Amino acid sequence: MSLKLLHKKLIKKKMTISVAESCTGGLLAHNLTKLANSSNYFHIGLVTYSNESKVKILKVNKKTIIKHGAVSYECCKEMVEKLSKLSKSIINVSVTGIAGPNGGTKKKPVGLVYIGLQIRNKLIILKNKFKTKKRFDIQNLTVKKIIKTILRLI
Repeated sequence: MSLKLLHKKLIKKKMTISVAESCTGGLLAHNLTKLANSSNYFHIGLVTYSNESKVKILKVNKKTIIKHGAVSYECCKEMVEKLSKLSKSIINVSVTGIAGPNGGTKKKPVGLVYIGLQIRNKLIILKNKFKTKKRFDIQNLTVKKIIKTILRLI
C-alpha cells in the first residue's frame, strides 16, 4: 500500500529519486521501479556493494571506510551526499548494513543498517537494529522503513 502511495506522491509532486544501495542489493531500486510510470521519478540506482565501488563510483573517502567501516554513520552520510551531487535528484537515499546471516560482530551485529536520506537540503541518517537474523527479512524491513520514512517526510 505505501509503495503505491509513494509512487503517486512522487509523480504528483514531480519529485525525483535516486538510490545508492549496499546491503539491500538493488531491492530498493526494484521496488521503486516495479510500478508503471516510475520513469517519471526514478533517476539512478546504484548497487555499491563492495568498498571499492563505494570509493570508485560514489567517491566515498577511502579513509572514512578504513576508520569507521562501510557499515557506519559516516560512510552512509558520505554515500548519500555524494549520490546527491551525482544525481541532482530531489530525494537521495543510501543504505549500508549487515544483512547476515553472517558477518556481524558484537559492535556491529547482523541487522545493523544505516539509512541516509537527503531531501533537498535536509539530511537524515537513521540507525536501525533489526532483531531478525534472516537476510531477506532484514532487506525487506529496510526497504519498507525507507518507503515509510520518505512518505512521512514529503
